[in-house]
Amino acid sequence: MLRKSTGGFLFGILAALSMTHGLNDAMQSIISAIYPLLKTNLNLTYGEIGLIALTYQISSSIMQPILGYIFDKKPAGWFLPFGLFCTMSGLICIAYANGLYALMGAVFVSGIGSSVVHPEASRLTSLASGGKRGLAQSIFQVGGSTGYSLGPLLAALFVRDQAGVAKFAVLAVLAMISLIPACLWYSRRIRSAGAGLVAETAAAAAASSVDGVSALPKKTVWFVMGILMFLVFSKNFYTVSFSNYYTFYLMSKFGVDVETSQIMLFVFLFSAALGTLVGGPIGDKYGRRLVIWWSILGSAPFALAMPYANLFWTIVLSIIIGLIISSAFSAILVYAQELLPMKIGLVSGIFFGFAFGIAGISSAVLGKIADYTDIQFVYRLCSFFPLLGGVAYFLPRVRTLQAMKSKR
Repeated sequence: MLRKSTGGFLFGILAALSMTHGLNDAMQSIISAIYPLLKTNLNLTYGEIGLIALTYQISSSIMQPILGYIFDKKPAGWFLPFGLFCTMSGLICIAYANGLYALMGAVFVSGIGSSVVHPEASRLTSLASGGKRGLAQSIFQVGGSTGYSLGPLLAALFVRDQAGVAKFAVLAVLAMISLIPACLWYSRRIRSAGAGLVAETAAAAAASSVDGVSALPKKTVWFVMGILMFLVFSKNFYTVSFSNYYTFYLMSKFGVDVETSQIMLFVFLFSAALGTLVGGPIGDKYGRRLVIWWSILGSAPFALAMPYANLFWTIVLSIIIGLIISSAFSAILVYAQELLPMKIGLVSGIFFGFAFGIAGISSAVLGKIADYTDIQFVYRLCSFFPLLGGVAYFLPRVRTLQAMKSKR
């Protein structure tokens, strides 16, 4: 039996979704980890690297809300394997791309895979949460964060040339195998629920809204959604400087080689994975507003100090920043899902898509800035972005939302 508790918390399903998330994101992060290799092989500029990252983020962001809406309306058990097939195909195409435009096409295909996997898997995570949505999202997110952190390490250990990237297509096969229990469970659920699945999903989501923040006025909902999206912007604009340019920064400032810089990127991303696991359960117990506030604004002092640190303290500060700032996304996502409990897939698509889109735009902007200045200036500039987390002050407190709900 996959049911781990009488409350409906399906740990086996959540573990399968988390593993799928991890394997998919490992393949995605390998792409950014080999940017230095691609830059050398194809004689690319920082601006062209930023353009490649933007292309990937567009395909993995604009499509996510659309697909999330479709998944809410037309559920099917085969969407996740299809998304993994797209990720695998894109990775193979990257291995044999011989120019900028071929590479842009390859990352576009890979991005479509993420635009399928993230909203659909997040929606299934909500269905399998049994009311413990923060914990369930943390389990799901820690899989992705761990997989994303492994990408640079895998690249450092096993990629010696561009064609070597193709070998990681095997991760997609493993992900499809790990999905078999979840797909069978979801297919049975669709058949048994029939047309009532959407209503059942909404009822389960509303029942699991432990903070009682559903059924609010539309103006309030979109005001809060706007704040949450701005917080995603401030968080992702900063973290993309790590995911896409940290290796270049370390090589430029400290003179380390590519393999060493990739291992240091793995250290940061792994610390971010650990932080992800903490945010959801703390949000379930103490409130998501507190987690959101602390996770973004709390990283600001360390972010401001890092551009002026030596190599040792750069590593230490990167670990602290990763642990703190990564706990935000699970809390933000669940907060948003509880605002619109009938549109879990759409909300997941909006926030995953917006996060990816902001990452792509900021990557392109930072690449251009690095071309005109230098990569160390980019890190000094980005260190101020966590200060924007102060906007979390305007998030309504739970008791305020409950009072507004009771008046309706």
